[in-house]
Amino acid sequence: MSGVAGTTGRRPRAVWRNLTGILLLDKSPGPSSNGVLQATRRLFRARKAGHTGSLDPLASGLLPLCFGQATKISGMLLDADKTYEVTAQLGVATTTGDAEGEPLEPMPVPVLRTGDVETALARFRGPIEQVPPMYSALKKDGRRLFELARKGIEVERAPRQVIIHALQCLALDGQQLTLEVRCSKGTYVRTLVEDIANALGTAGHVIALRRTQLGPFRDDRMWTQDALEALLTQGGEAALDAVLLAPDLALPHWPAVQLGEAEQACVLQGQAVFVEGPAGQGVRMYGPSGLFLGVGRMTAEGRRMAPERIMLDLETPRQA
Repeated sequence: MSGVAGTTGRRPRAVWRNLTGILLLDKSPGPSSNGVLQATRRLFRARKAGHTGSLDPLASGLLPLCFGQATKISGMLLDADKTYEVTAQLGVATTTGDAEGEPLEPMPVPVLRTGDVETALARFRGPIEQVPPMYSALKKDGRRLFELARKGIEVERAPRQVIIHALQCLALDGQQLTLEVRCSKGTYVRTLVEDIANALGTAGHVIALRRTQLGPFRDDRMWTQDALEALLTQGGEAALDAVLLAPDLALPHWPAVQLGEAEQACVLQGQAVFVEGPAGQGVRMYGPSGLFLGVGRMTAEGRRMAPERIMLDLETPRQA
């Protein structure tokens, strides 16, 4: 006989943990959002995880990851405003709108001054219409646009309205333009850069993109993959768990409703309760001990609330 009974040479399966919380990950350029999600999930050994809106492989910066019960509110963060720092190379467009695409025919770049840039940027503040790029995950007749684009197929795309809340020039260095953009969901920064370059009388594409804000979260509390691995080595999983944020911190703009013992018991059974609150609005629900229970919605008269998403974990992390 050879070997030891029961030994197959395979790596042992990970023992997944039930974690609840939000991690503010600092994604590095290169890997996909799903790639870093899966790597971080394995690091935490989190049974359930999801992200709150992907970043292109080229992009870096803030990528909130939701673990456990927090995945129930990840969709609400998809609708949040976002802030980016983007650097554009003027003088040439690419097939994808960024540095990963093939360069197209070069165009001359006029001599630009700060005033010229400001005049162009003013046209793109507020509500604007964008034609989504072919290299995007939008679907046409059931197929992703980027799949069609890779085959050299271009289809008509209807313009969509987005909102550019703030747009300013951070630097103008020769033929490189660095901007800060705060925008609504659905905004394609690559398309915005192309349109701004056209308004400046030339072409352009994105060579660097970093997200610095998503909803209530900013980049001053992010963790890189290397920093998380060092934390695990130095302090174990307890040190990792300590950096997770409570799910309700994602919803500071939602009104809070305080429930008593009887109301809490009903809500955890999925039953509506009589409680005063802002008419017709979504609310954060808290039990008598201050425990975040999930989110609900008030009726039109503001006297009754129905739970919509329940957080069942009784131990959730919280950082102010």
